[in-house]
Amino acid sequence: MKVLLVGVGGVGEAIAAIAKERSWVDQIVLADYNVKRAEEVAAKFGDPKRFPVEFLDASKQEMIEGLARKYGVDLIMNSVDPVYNKQIFDAAYAVGAHYMDMAMTLSEPHPDRPHELPGVKLGDYQFAKAKDWEKKGLLALVGLGVEPGMADVFARYAQDHLFDEIDEVGIRDGANIEIEGYEFAPNFSIWTTIEECLNPPVIWEEGKGWFTTAPFSEPEVFDFPEIGPVEVVNVEHEEVLLVPRWVKAKRVTFKYGLGDQFIGVLKTLHMLGLDNKEKINVKGMQVAPRDVVAACLPDPAHLGDKMKGKTCAGTWVKGKKDGKERQVYLYQVADNQECMDRWGCQAVVAQTAFSAVIGWDLIKHGQWKGAGVLGPEAFPPDPFMEKMTEYGFPYGIKEM
Repeated sequence: MKVLLVGVGGVGEAIAAIAKERSWVDQIVLADYNVKRAEEVAAKFGDPKRFPVEFLDASKQEMIEGLARKYGVDLIMNSVDPVYNKQIFDAAYAVGAHYMDMAMTLSEPHPDRPHELPGVKLGDYQFAKAKDWEKKGLLALVGLGVEPGMADVFARYAQDHLFDEIDEVGIRDGANIEIEGYEFAPNFSIWTTIEECLNPPVIWEEGKGWFTTAPFSEPEVFDFPEIGPVEVVNVEHEEVLLVPRWVKAKRVTFKYGLGDQFIGVLKTLHMLGLDNKEKINVKGMQVAPRDVVAACLPDPAHLGDKMKGKTCAGTWVKGKKDGKERQVYLYQVADNQECMDRWGCQAVVAQTAFSAVIGWDLIKHGQWKGAGVLGPEAFPPDPFMEKMTEYGFPYGIKEM
């Protein structure tokens, strides 16, 4: 398999590092606007033919198409901030390559009732083109990271094996990771974090469909395996837009453990307009305030040696089995030190990356087949979950 990897940040590096161990991965083109960063990653692998480096401006569809044709890639892997999703998605379709991402095309809040009704939903742009992809026999596998991705696979597994009737699928994410030497340092892309945390969260309910609520709403305390109790709140996330398409549930939610300090910083950024992704004039220069915030903070890809702790991602399912009430949490815990020792990548990005490589594996070997725009729930979950331990990310199932 030949892959064009668009974006060689923290998650992109982790994808390449995990895929390096797989002999069936023939070539991964490390394409990034920051060529120095891509070269830094390539140098760690010591195999320039298998990991060539290319300059790429992901905002230019023609450049993406050119690299895909130059290397004759089978799949384009989107590993950049989702603001570029449309160009990368359309480029894959144009050149006849399969496509995969870990976050879908961006949403736009409802202009009048943003905390009640969705406007443009996550992935709407992609799902609107599903029939075109299907006619061409191409697969666009959207939302295959850890959340979304692994969590969606867990939801499908729960439907297939653990429940007769599902009342709620609730994605719950928490961590106890600390970063030494920084008063504030996100362990994931601050650009993406701002997007998903400050947009109106989406909830799905049977008979009502998708609706929105206020950011950070409905706080609850969830007891995470190996971590303990963490307060989590509603956040906009792809699982809520994906799960109901293939899993029959009465309610679908996503809640994330952010912490009071993190929420306070995000609210301040929003109050000052620093979350804006549209460019403004600053002394004759056109800059996006959100890009300035990202530039001021440390790169999450280089924080691994300063991080300590674990992160837990999983799917809490409530319903009935054999006429009895049941609650189950399917989860994966990643330890930062273990991830650094094995792949040289911090836990949050490594946990996000492994699902993508398993997805390549299943497509390459015919265990996941399909055409069109599909989420992880559209495929049988068992092959994916069987590979998790092999890839170093074993899952757990906890009766609640």
